[in-house]
Amino acid sequence: MTLITLIFLVGAIAWLWRRVERLEGEVAALRRGPPSRPLPAESAPGAAGEAQVQPRRTDNAPIRRLAAGAARWRPALDFEDLFGRMLPIWAGGVTLAVADFFLVRWSIDAGLLTPLVRVVLAGLFGIVLIAGAETAYRWRDRIADPRVSQALAGAGLATLYAAFYLAGSAYGLIGTTLAFLGLAAVTGAAIGLSYRFGLPSAVLGLVGGFAAPALVGSEQPNVPLLTLYLALVTAGLSLTGRRQDRAWLGIAALAGGLGWGALLVLGGTVRPSDLAVVGIYLVILGAVLPALSRGPDDKPHWAVRVGAAALAAVQLALLVRQGGFGTLEWSLYLMLGAALAWFGWRAPAVREGSAVAAVIAIALLFAWTEPSGQGFSFVCAALAAIFAGVPLAQIARGNGRALDLAQPGGFALGVAATALWHFGVILPERPDPAMALALFALACLAAAAVALASRSGSLGSRWTRADEAVAALLGYGALVQFLPETMLAWTAAAMAVLLAWRAATLAGAIATLLAVCALWGAEPVLGWTSMNAMALAGVPAAATDMPGLGEVVRRLLPGVTALGFVAWRITAFRKIPTLAALGVASGVAAHIAYRAGFASVAGSDFVSTGAMERAGWVALLVAAAWLAMLRGWPRVACAIALAAAAHFAWFSLALHNPLWAPQAVGAVPILNALLPSYAVGIAALLLLRRLAARGEAHLRWTVDAALMLVTALLAISELRQCFSGTILVGTPVGQGEDLLRSLTGIVLAIGFLLWGARSGERSWRIGSLVLMVVAVFKVFLIDAAGLEGLGRVASFMALGFSLIGIGWFYARELRA
Repeated sequence: MTLITLIFLVGAIAWLWRRVERLEGEVAALRRGPPSRPLPAESAPGAAGEAQVQPRRTDNAPIRRLAAGAARWRPALDFEDLFGRMLPIWAGGVTLAVADFFLVRWSIDAGLLTPLVRVVLAGLFGIVLIAGAETAYRWRDRIADPRVSQALAGAGLATLYAAFYLAGSAYGLIGTTLAFLGLAAVTGAAIGLSYRFGLPSAVLGLVGGFAAPALVGSEQPNVPLLTLYLALVTAGLSLTGRRQDRAWLGIAALAGGLGWGALLVLGGTVRPSDLAVVGIYLVILGAVLPALSRGPDDKPHWAVRVGAAALAAVQLALLVRQGGFGTLEWSLYLMLGAALAWFGWRAPAVREGSAVAAVIAIALLFAWTEPSGQGFSFVCAALAAIFAGVPLAQIARGNGRALDLAQPGGFALGVAATALWHFGVILPERPDPAMALALFALACLAAAAVALASRSGSLGSRWTRADEAVAALLGYGALVQFLPETMLAWTAAAMAVLLAWRAATLAGAIATLLAVCALWGAEPVLGWTSMNAMALAGVPAAATDMPGLGEVVRRLLPGVTALGFVAWRITAFRKIPTLAALGVASGVAAHIAYRAGFASVAGSDFVSTGAMERAGWVALLVAAAWLAMLRGWPRVACAIALAAAAHFAWFSLALHNPLWAPQAVGAVPILNALLPSYAVGIAALLLLRRLAARGEAHLRWTVDAALMLVTALLAISELRQCFSGTILVGTPVGQGEDLLRSLTGIVLAIGFLLWGARSGERSWRIGSLVLMVVAVFKVFLIDAAGLEGLGRVASFMALGFSLIGIGWFYARELRA
């Protein structure tokens, strides 16, 4: 069963191998292009007396062959071709290698040959097989099948690998160093023979080359020799893959080399004396060899250059950490960065590897345990020269890409974050000139990218906006290190205003400084929001519980000022989100300032001053809406007027209405706090009605209904004040007052009807009827039950005459 399975696997491999070779040949033919063909004899000028020349046709034979090969790619199995022509040759090569193994095994069991003789015979047999491959190659015209030489060469190389493995590991005839050198020689031979015999030798060189160090094994490996061997094997296979147009061979070689590097680093086998050797080895594999690995378009593979750089950088970072972040360890990482920058300077396609190494360098700086200030500065300066300076030079020479524009700012921001992480704080208690200088220098890197991009015509792209943001943020951070905290919000605002005035094209920097202003203003805005959320639920918020006026001036007002100036100066910032933010921030600042000022003048007792305080705030909102309407901003005016009406409806009518909440309105009838409180609400509704006159009719009807309701509540409140005094809930409602409420409703209904007739507004006439119906029901169902004698008679007589008069007037208006 094992033999059958082995035969089946060999057959499948042979079949797939044949397909790969055919596809490689067709791709190579396509890459060479169609061969030129001479004109047919009949198309030559003057042939057979013809004067016309037939057009030349392009030879599409390689394309036709490729299409035919694709069409033949089906799971159909040609039994005769597979088992009659292909399998015997490949099976023969495998059988020869297995035969050598069984021969050695038989000699061991029989005790006929000494270990030395067995090893020598195995080596000679391998050499004979390779010689046979050479003979078959020289007689290829007679044999007419290249797989014969390939099979013999593969069997010979496998036998030589086994010979050196047995001599070094199994029998101990030679030392591990000699066995290792022998396996290395076989690997070199395999790479060399792949140029002559093709793919099988290359595959054996790949597998055997990277397996050789594990085959010889040693508890104390010779790291310099091992890394030299691995570097040579990887380089040889990479160049072989490039020369033979097999990119996958170079990729596999790099994977094997970096895999061994990971084993060395993670396995802890790197001694301090071997650190430089392993570092140089990783630099070669991470930067040099990926540049030599080429794909079908003769460019380095993206996955190869980025993956190799990332793996090498990670392994070097681990070496740096294992070595205690010493000078030698950092020098090795800088060597990798310099190599990546060198190849990126010559070939733009490999610059992504440098960006990956820059990101890993930032992470390594964060992981640095207890760095000294001087050492940290030197390392950061060297890293910045490579990972930020080289991209800046690329931009300056006109070869900058999007990655080159992004890298200086991104790296500067990362280094600034690590510096603050180790040596500073965002808001220091005392001036820190050293940190300020460092942040300023890093800001200059990002600013240089912006300046160079502006000179090359790349200003305004996504990545230059990011560089602008970094430059502004780090420049502001440098000022933070020595300015007092009370000036920091105004400093950000001043920088934003200055840029908007003199450098309006730097939108990224301006937006960043506005974001800084927003962060400063977040604390008073959040405090105001929390207190007003409680107020919305009915819990009065005292002025003393709100953010202080000084905090508003120091934190919130700078952002409002800067955002207003920027929106006025730069058209791009005049968008709905920006204007909405400006409106909210301005409203919050104005509300806090208003409440603080009102409390300082009238006191903060909620019962005594609440009604007038609300009236004053709604009046300010109405005035602002009126000014916006005059300026030709109807949407802004409508939004402010809605806010004023909503504030009046919820706080003055619903939550803290004097009719059911203890609110002092004043002792003098009519001339008290009720009149201004309701007047500003009516003004807000009238302004909304004027704005709604340009829109839908149902909006005007809604506003008219609200106006009638507010007017009725004002009349009832004033009536209640005449009987109760300053606190409307202080005394119960008497019978006389209740009758006067009904009369007030009738009078208001008449007034609404007269106004509707004069203005021609049907909504007011309908409102009068509704109010009259309510008054009638109240008189019949409530008031009449408590009246007797002449009082009842007078009440019904007044109601009757009123109804007759209203009916007559309404009928006349309808006829008109």
